[in-house]
Amino acid sequence: MPEPHILLDDQYRIVAANLAYRQRFSPHNSVIGRHCYEVSHGISVPCDQAGESCPLARARTSGRRERVLHLHHTPQGEAYVNIELSPLRDASGRQVYFAEKMESLPVARGVPASEGLVGRSPSFQHMLGLVARVGPSPASVLLLGESGTGKELVARAVHDASVRAAKPLVVVDCASLPDALFESELFGHEKGAFTGAHGVKAGLVEAASGGTLFLDEVGDIPLTMQVKLLRFLESGTYRRVGSTDLRHADVRLVSATHRDLAAMVADGRFRQDLFYRLSTFPIHLPPLRERGADIPLLAESLLARVAAGRKLVLGPGAQRVLADYAFPGNVRELRNVLERAALLSDGEQIDALTILAALQVGATAGGGSCCAPQAATNGRKLRQLEDETLRAALQRHGGSRDDLAAELGVSVRTLYRRLARLDADS
Repeated sequence: MPEPHILLDDQYRIVAANLAYRQRFSPHNSVIGRHCYEVSHGISVPCDQAGESCPLARARTSGRRERVLHLHHTPQGEAYVNIELSPLRDASGRQVYFAEKMESLPVARGVPASEGLVGRSPSFQHMLGLVARVGPSPASVLLLGESGTGKELVARAVHDASVRAAKPLVVVDCASLPDALFESELFGHEKGAFTGAHGVKAGLVEAASGGTLFLDEVGDIPLTMQVKLLRFLESGTYRRVGSTDLRHADVRLVSATHRDLAAMVADGRFRQDLFYRLSTFPIHLPPLRERGADIPLLAESLLARVAAGRKLVLGPGAQRVLADYAFPGNVRELRNVLERAALLSDGEQIDALTILAALQVGATAGGGSCCAPQAATNGRKLRQLEDETLRAALQRHGGSRDDLAAELGVSVRTLYRRLARLDADS
């Protein structure tokens, strides 16, 4: 078998392992007789006793095949692995062995990485498990979540986990296409089809044939185009603007939106039949405030991307500030904050006040009335975070004010001004 396989007894002991498993997970040491959780996780108890979902324990209860997503130890470090475990019975029907197949999921990392999805929080792993399940299928996927949660990255992960991974992933930004150009951009046009059509142009659907078409912000598709898109999705055929010839394209559809499509259907702003066609397999992308454990991983990964060539790290105080902030703009806002902090920092360590300064710039940058309530809320939160950071620094610091200012990365004058404000507020 090309995929890594092991055979387990009912005490979690490995009784056999194929060549693919030995090469992938234990090229230098024998695994026979060792417990699976010891080899895969480096722990001394079964997974379900260490906060993981154990497929063997689940198969014992259900009596059927079970699938889970785990972070496994490998010679190259921790990696996400899709596990499929099947119980094997003796002649009397008793479960005596369990066959476990493992498939690596390279679209995500549980450690800092220079690209792709990064995380290990429960909500992130739940989302990733859904990606692993739907990826190999032809089902249409609808990604739901707030702006900045990484919907395009997840769409790429779905594509990379599919049989179409070697073919193109074509992104259509529905929010940026004017109504008048939407059809020609999607399906293409013939020469002379409209003013300015000086030649034949293939559409994005044609470019995606054989691969994946990603419709980003699908809630912004004009009603007049929704019926034509539905016809294409149901038949696989379309016409270029200005042509009567039917053309065919074989695409897998992934779409995304931050809007409430069900409410738009109820209001008559989105076709119900198209909604059901798009949402065969919906996946909710968790906001960053539900992924607190992932912030240090994401911060390290993003710093390597936005400050390439500099070995920047976050100080303990900076990490506490980031952990306490709600990030309404999600991962996109975190990236912006870290890029600002890198520009504001001269040393190799980013301190708490630099992070606060970077957050403050973002909170006051809105300017418009629509952003004012959020900016005011963020401003109050940031002042509270700054005060808490300063109080914590005062409690643990036993030296002079000059030394404290140096530790915080601010001038002595700035420190005294902030201390005076702190005294006034208390």
